[in-house]
Amino acid sequence: MSILPVIAAVDGSDDSLRALDWALDAARGRGAPLRVVHVWQYAAAWTPPGGLVAGPPEPDEDQVLGQVRTYLDGRPDRPVMEYVGLQGAPGAVLPELGSGAQLLVLGSRGRGGFASLLLGSNGMAAARDADCPVVVVPRPGREVHDAPPAEPGPRVVVGLHVDSPDDTTLAFAFAEAALRGARLQVVAAYPWPPQNWASAGELVPPVIDQDAIENEARILTEALFAPHRKDHPDVRVEPYVAPGDAASHLVAASKDADLVVVGRHRRRLLAPARLLGSVTQAVLLHAASPVAVVPPQALEE
Repeated sequence: MSILPVIAAVDGSDDSLRALDWALDAARGRGAPLRVVHVWQYAAAWTPPGGLVAGPPEPDEDQVLGQVRTYLDGRPDRPVMEYVGLQGAPGAVLPELGSGAQLLVLGSRGRGGFASLLLGSNGMAAARDADCPVVVVPRPGREVHDAPPAEPGPRVVVGLHVDSPDDTTLAFAFAEAALRGARLQVVAAYPWPPQNWASAGELVPPVIDQDAIENEARILTEALFAPHRKDHPDVRVEPYVAPGDAASHLVAASKDADLVVVGRHRRRLLAPARLLGSVTQAVLLHAASPVAVVPPQALEE
């Protein structure tokens, strides 16, 4: 059985070259081939006067792929490489590649779009729609505030929703930590204080003790990752249970992390379109480390 490749999407920007470096290491660590893809978007016949009307170049003439070949020339221990030029809208083409990949890796922004954007539309579309995990590599220098103290060394962070856990996301995070020889920090946030309304305008103080809530959240967290711990006994797990907003805890934990792993929402009956979820979107926009968005496991028919 052939090994699925790691796919790196490139467009010649510095962001995409950073993503390429990350993808190169990921492919090497997995013993997988690396497929470098450039999606050439060109104007159609209805382009107004002065617009680009030529079709896509031949693969050997693609300047972006040529730049990548030069960029990687002389790198030691390169995996098996493949260079692919495609045509179409990147936001539509890139997610389709996920069905034949282990990972799809992109930079946080490409050549297009506004300079003020923290995440480009192509990265958002891929993270939302691809059938494989999507890793978005941010620009360096993102500031993270209120980061909890962390010991040095490789660290993978995963977000865990104890009320609706995604086993696929946990499995990916454990496997990634094992590949990297990293410890795994499991972040589980619980809402506090709970808001109980007796009548219009009247807020009732919580009757549940916060220590009891936190203890229950910790018990549930450890029970959820216990099966994965058996599969990866060498991975040291650090549960981090805290009150408040999950997104803010994950962004804070991203400082000096190797990777932050988050899940993607399942399709719902009244919302059949694929959704990232507010926590995942916030982490993509603000985390200082690369972020892996893991699609949910397909429901059995």
